[in-house]
Amino acid sequence: MKARRFIVIAFLASLSLVLTSPASSGGDYHFNIDSITISETSSADDSTGGIKEDIPAKYLDRYQAWKNEFLATETGHEQWHRYATDPILKLTITLTRDNAEGATTGKYKWSESGQLIAATIVLGNRLDEGYPNPIYFPVMNSLVPTGTANDVTGNTLAATKMAHEFGHVNRTAQVDGALYQLQTQLIPQYNKIFLSNGRNPKDPRLIELAQKIGGTPVEIWEDREYWGETNAMVFLRDRFTEERQLCPIFSRIRSRVDLYAKGYERRFLEIAQSVTAKGTCGW
Repeated sequence: MKARRFIVIAFLASLSLVLTSPASSGGDYHFNIDSITISETSSADDSTGGIKEDIPAKYLDRYQAWKNEFLATETGHEQWHRYATDPILKLTITLTRDNAEGATTGKYKWSESGQLIAATIVLGNRLDEGYPNPIYFPVMNSLVPTGTANDVTGNTLAATKMAHEFGHVNRTAQVDGALYQLQTQLIPQYNKIFLSNGRNPKDPRLIELAQKIGGTPVEIWEDREYWGETNAMVFLRDRFTEERQLCPIFSRIRSRVDLYAKGYERRFLEIAQSVTAKGTCGW
């Protein structure tokens, strides 16, 4: 009973955070991309696709270590190559001291035909530290140190966070751009009504808005986050090639999904089942 009460309290706290601060939902991990300064300097190839790395010189060494860890896996290498050679989509990656242990993805732009043509990933300058909460980040939270020899390094933690952000880009490139932009436009309106009507989700105005944008703001946000987390889980699947390393992590992911993301279990289970040579680590 105490465990269930804790889950409910934690969920409500997170729910309140999403509703009151939709642009920076996540609190301890994501932050408002519009609140930070991103270099607007242009280069000759800014009109084309590819990856633009805008990294302050003092952070280059640590960033390169995180990037190398990400690229050391099949998943990281494939996704990096995909965006580096994309002739249309420009993916900008930069670092900031704001929310140093977190990251965020945004500044999306679409062409008139609805194709994603720009996105920005902002990494905190201490990305190799800190563990997001387990409610919406069951994969990254599974890397919390346990005091064993199998604890992951800071570079692996940072690369896992990078994989989460790449997951956001992957998913956004697949969804209906017009719907995504409509959600961005109407979610603040939904939240404003919800916070002023005594938090009554049965308000006809809210029901109408939810129908227009494909769900409540919390439902939309958690769907996006769990897509990011599945990409992070794929990265970890590729990063740890031995069962003794992988299974404890997958076990912790499963326990967090069972507690907080049961409705999305299929996404994570399919990744566990893809590890055919190693079994499913108890899934």
